[in-house]
Amino acid sequence: MGTKRSDRPEAQLENGSRIAVIGGGPAGALFSFFLLEMAERADIGLTVNIFEPRDFNHPGPKGCNNCGGVVSEWLVQALAMEGIELPSKVVQRGLESYDMHLDVGSVRIETPHHEKRIATLHRGGGPRDVKDSQWGSFDAFLFEIAQNKGAAWRKDRVEALRYDGDGIALKVHGGEFEPYDLIVAATGKHAYSLKMFEQLGTGYQRPKTSKTYISELFLGNERITEQFGSSMHLFLPDLPHVKFGALIPKGDYVTLCMLGNGFDQNSVKAFISSPEVTQCLPSDWQMPAQFCHCAPSVAISGAKMPYANRLIFVGDCAVTRLYKDGIGAAYRSAKAAAVASVFYGISKDSLREHYWPTLRSIARDNRFGSLIYQVTTLIQRVKFLRRGVLRMVRREQAHPGCPPRMSSVLWDTFTGSAPYREVFLRTLNPLFLIRLTSDITISLISGHYKHANTEPRWPRKHSAESTTTGN
Repeated sequence: MGTKRSDRPEAQLENGSRIAVIGGGPAGALFSFFLLEMAERADIGLTVNIFEPRDFNHPGPKGCNNCGGVVSEWLVQALAMEGIELPSKVVQRGLESYDMHLDVGSVRIETPHHEKRIATLHRGGGPRDVKDSQWGSFDAFLFEIAQNKGAAWRKDRVEALRYDGDGIALKVHGGEFEPYDLIVAATGKHAYSLKMFEQLGTGYQRPKTSKTYISELFLGNERITEQFGSSMHLFLPDLPHVKFGALIPKGDYVTLCMLGNGFDQNSVKAFISSPEVTQCLPSDWQMPAQFCHCAPSVAISGAKMPYANRLIFVGDCAVTRLYKDGIGAAYRSAKAAAVASVFYGISKDSLREHYWPTLRSIARDNRFGSLIYQVTTLIQRVKFLRRGVLRMVRREQAHPGCPPRMSSVLWDTFTGSAPYREVFLRTLNPLFLIRLTSDITISLISGHYKHANTEPRWPRKHSAESTTTGN
C-alpha cells in the first residue's frame, strides 16, 4: 500500500489524465461538465469517470437525493448562461410568493420587485408511489449533460482510497485499485464515503450536520393549483426543536419540509397537526397510511481541509449554504474546482490558492446566516416580537409604494435568493430598525395582538386577495 504524497506545485492535468468523480448529484455532475468543457477549450484530452450507484430517474429511495427541491431564479439564470437550459418537464412550478404563518397571524409576501422567483422540482424520479409522472428528474438531467460532454457513468460503489506515489487510486467492490490523477469527492453527506476520506490521512473532517424531515404528500396537480397557486407556505412555529417548516407545491405533490435540532416523531406530529399547517391543506385531505418520507441530515458547517494533493471536495461534503440554496452552492464549488484543476493545477498549494477562496466565501457568509437564524429563533419564542414583525410585513404588502424592507429580508432569508451578509446588512439600516422598533412597540402596548389573534384565517382557496391588511 503506497503512502507517499507529493505537493509539487507543478502537478497538472494533461492529455490522458484520468479523473474520478465520486458522486453523480449536482456537484459531481456540474464539476464533470465544467471540467470537460474547460479542458476542451484548453485542448486537453481527459478521461472522466463518475461513480454513482443510483439511477436518478428511478422513483423512491433508489433515485432520491433527500432534498426539498427548490432552486432560485439566479441559479436558473446562471445555468442558462453556461448553456444549461432547464427543460420544462424538470421545473414543475414557478413560485412568486410565499405565505408566512405565525401563531399570531399570516401574511402573503410577494417576490420583491417581481424578481428573485423560485422554482420547485424533484431531485430524483419522484416519490415511491409516483406512477406515469410527466415530470423529469433535476439530478438526472444534470447527470445526462455531464455524460453528453464525455463523462462515463460507473455504477460501482467506491469502497477504498489510497495514495500511490505521485498519484491516487480507488477501489470498487470486488475490484482492484485503479490509478487516477485526480479524485473529486461529491458524495454529499454519505457517512460511509466521508469516513473513507477521513481515513486517507489528509486532515479532512466532515461538516457538522443537523436533521431535517421531508415527506411527499400527493394532492394532484389540479388541487395543488387551486389550493396553492404560485405560492409556498412557510411556518415559524413556537415548537420545541423546530426552526421552521414549509409546504412546497410541485406538480402532483406537495413537499413538507421541517428543519430543527433534536426533533423526534412527536415533534413532527405536533407540527403537522398544528392549525397553521392544517388550514393550508384541503379540508377533506387526510394523511395517508403510507407515504414517501425521510429524515436526512443537512450540513450546518464547512468541512476541515476540503482539498489535498490530487483530491478535491465539492458540494455538501465541502461547504454549502446554511439551510438554503444548497444546489447553488454546489454549482459555485463545482465550477471553481473545475477552473482551478484545468488552469492552475491539482497540488494542495495550488488548490489552496485558487479553489479554497470560493469555499471560504460561502463559509464566511454562513456566519451572517447563523446570526439571522438566531434572531429568527428569538422572534419565534417571544410573542410580541412576532406581532411586530407581522405588523411590519402587512403594512409593506398592503401598500405597494412602501419600501419592502422586512419583506425582502424575509424573502431572501427563506428562499436563499441573496447572500446572508447582504441580508444582514439590510437589517442594520436605520430606517429598517426605526420601523421595526415602532411596530414592535405598538404591538406591545396598543392591543394590536388582539386584532392579530381574532382576525380570519386564510381562505382555503388560493386567492390574489388573500393578503390581510394591517393597521
